[in-house]
Amino acid sequence: MFRKLETRDIEALSAITGRDYVSVRDEIHPDYTHDEMTHYGCFDPELVIQPGCTEEVSQILAYANQEHLPVTTRGAGTGLCGGCVPIHGGIVMSTMRMNKILEIDEQTMNAVLQPGVLLMEIIEEAANHNLLYAPDPGEKSASVGGNVMTNAGGMRAVKYGVTRDYVRGLEVVLADGSVLTLGGKTSKNSSGYSLKDLIVGSEGTLAVVTKITMKLLPKPRAMTSLLIPFTTLKDALTLVPKIMRLPAVATTIEFMEKEVIQDAQDYLGKDFPNKEFNAYLIVSYSANTPEEMQAMIHDCAELALQEGAEDVFISDTEERQSSIWDARGAFLEAIKNSTTQMDECDVVVDIDKVADFCQFARDLSIQEDIRIRSFGHAGDGNLHIYVLKDALPEDEWQRKVARCMDALYAKAAAMKGQVSGEHGIGHAKRDYLKRSLDPVQIELMKRIKAAFDPNGILNPGKVIG
Repeated sequence: MFRKLETRDIEALSAITGRDYVSVRDEIHPDYTHDEMTHYGCFDPELVIQPGCTEEVSQILAYANQEHLPVTTRGAGTGLCGGCVPIHGGIVMSTMRMNKILEIDEQTMNAVLQPGVLLMEIIEEAANHNLLYAPDPGEKSASVGGNVMTNAGGMRAVKYGVTRDYVRGLEVVLADGSVLTLGGKTSKNSSGYSLKDLIVGSEGTLAVVTKITMKLLPKPRAMTSLLIPFTTLKDALTLVPKIMRLPAVATTIEFMEKEVIQDAQDYLGKDFPNKEFNAYLIVSYSANTPEEMQAMIHDCAELALQEGAEDVFISDTEERQSSIWDARGAFLEAIKNSTTQMDECDVVVDIDKVADFCQFARDLSIQEDIRIRSFGHAGDGNLHIYVLKDALPEDEWQRKVARCMDALYAKAAAMKGQVSGEHGIGHAKRDYLKRSLDPVQIELMKRIKAAFDPNGILNPGKVIG
């Protein structure tokens, strides 16, 4: 499909950024061969290049397009679906040198960022201006460009939405090197097709993002979390739609089970506030006055106790908040640390079907005699289901994980859910996406891809590739 890079290609690309920002063959760090899910394989790039500005990105893509060389754009590499790995070899283009917060505009409440800015950095910088960067994906060392490319969600999506809801403008480079500005700082735009929104979530298959304008919000003065234990996970999840109907919109509604909490405790070496029950909800609220917060807490706690909660623990200090959210933030790494290998299912279903899906996963674990862990965003129906290898022989693991994934995605489809709620498709979930969508939708996506990238050089083999 693509030719191999030659000496002339290395020389031409090195002339764009300087040789110090180009690695070839044995110089390439192994991290560039995979993302966080090594289960999906390692793929060797022929060259890694690190542009420092939009013009360099434009020149790299123009050359690659002319020479028909594949380009896989990569941020911090924290993805979970093989979206930033070079399955066709060729060029990996890292945007991590482009890592400046260019502007915090307090008047219009916008941030202008380069794609290599880390999530933790923009969260902190916005807070320094008494503003809130609302999207809250769990991996704070992810790059904002990667968040935009996967339309990352996170724990605050119940109240605030996902990354797409905050992207007001993009500067992008097309496959032929053309530079476009899509949107800007304005809060409304009905001017033709929304090309900006096509780029968000496209996983680097349509264009390369070089500048991002993100909406900020006023920072709430207080946040309080409720840790609500239940005898069963079904009881916990049955409460969620009722919490959603309360007058105050919760900032987060997360669910977890005792086993995952124990994994996090072992990983962090830090006790969770309470671990004697089988299942828990974490419900948090943000407010600007004590009276407003008290009313929110009262309504939720009263409802929870009426509906069978064993107790309601209020976390309204920094120490108490930390003990809960540090554990919640570590769930993925804790599960990963507890096993030898794993695969993940990132489906999303209606919030009133979350309990049934989790029970299905539990039954599947027993049926296949394999350990399965689950947690997720109860308030928006996005579940993270992990199938764990542990000590299984490789051949048995491959058979069982394939059957489990097929069953989980088939169940999500039967519930009219979606393949991915926030992690994306990459190359690992392509077949499940194709099975879940009408062929007409797939064909439309292919036409869109061809319009943006006629030679198919951008992140080939991903999403619908």
